[in-house]
Amino acid sequence: MRKLLNTLYVSSQGSYLHRDGETVIVEREREKVLQLPIHTIGGIVCFGNVLCSPYLLGFCAERDVSISFLTEYGKFLASVRGPVSGNVLLRRQQYRMADDAEATKAIASNMVSGKLANSRIVLNRTARDHGEKTDAEALKSASKHIGRILNQVASAKHADEVRGFEGHAGAEYFRVFNHLIIDQKNDFAFTGRSRRPPLDEVNALLSFVYTLLTHDVRSALETVGLDPSVGFLHRDRPGRPGLALDMMEEFRPVIADRLVLSLINRRQLGKKDFSRAANGAVTMSDSARRTVLTEYQNRKQDEVLHPYIEETVKIGLLFFVQANLLARHIRGDIDGYPPFFWR
Repeated sequence: MRKLLNTLYVSSQGSYLHRDGETVIVEREREKVLQLPIHTIGGIVCFGNVLCSPYLLGFCAERDVSISFLTEYGKFLASVRGPVSGNVLLRRQQYRMADDAEATKAIASNMVSGKLANSRIVLNRTARDHGEKTDAEALKSASKHIGRILNQVASAKHADEVRGFEGHAGAEYFRVFNHLIIDQKNDFAFTGRSRRPPLDEVNALLSFVYTLLTHDVRSALETVGLDPSVGFLHRDRPGRPGLALDMMEEFRPVIADRLVLSLINRRQLGKKDFSRAANGAVTMSDSARRTVLTEYQNRKQDEVLHPYIEETVKIGLLFFVQANLLARHIRGDIDGYPPFFWR
């Protein structure tokens, strides 16, 4: 089993990263603020005006440590990685399956089934644990609706029908998402998804955490030798990591959404942590981003039972487990891709 290493998130503007021996050094205003051995780092994510020395870029590429560059507010820009791992035969088979309508439908169907089942878990638990603080009946109704859609997914005749089911269920899920917010309801009102730009505080949080999740899933896929750009549920689009977006669907509700809800409901973030630009875009403060990054990293250390491999796994390793299972299916070692179902 792969060891869960830390992801180094650098969000302080003006930071400079460079190599010193076998370590990575972070400086700010020419003062060293952090020094970490390279073998303890699984990846580096730089937000905004953060610079890396060319020597460090080469060092990280040699040690299989990916470096991703995002805007200050979390939009992915680019990444630097070492040589592609795995073998060309696996990727060739991935491309063949992505061009095969039946194989595409089967994998997409399983991924969507995982997402819908995990979405119901989030709705049902809030209705059960906080029914007196929210509209439990609305959550239960939405869960039943998604359950009916889930039952239809397996009988879909083609991938486009699977995509339609996923879109329908997603709309139902976000229709009641505001009922999952049980504290600070006036400050964190949610009326629907808005992405570019996010138009309220909840969407700003969701988009930011989804970006972190995409980074981790993409890294896991590349680690096992798959091409993160060629997916099954998401259609190919230049510059879009389609397969990473596919696989993260089953993790969105139980990892990303629950983290966002916890940050709000536990009052770890408040209205003061956000600001609104002239174009209506809502952004987080530096301190808010640090809070999110810290809690996301802590969340990845928690352990859950993986129902397919029947082992207790740290959440941060789930992405690698699922990437390996997908690679095994593509190679023909297992009959189908088993999605992750939260228990």
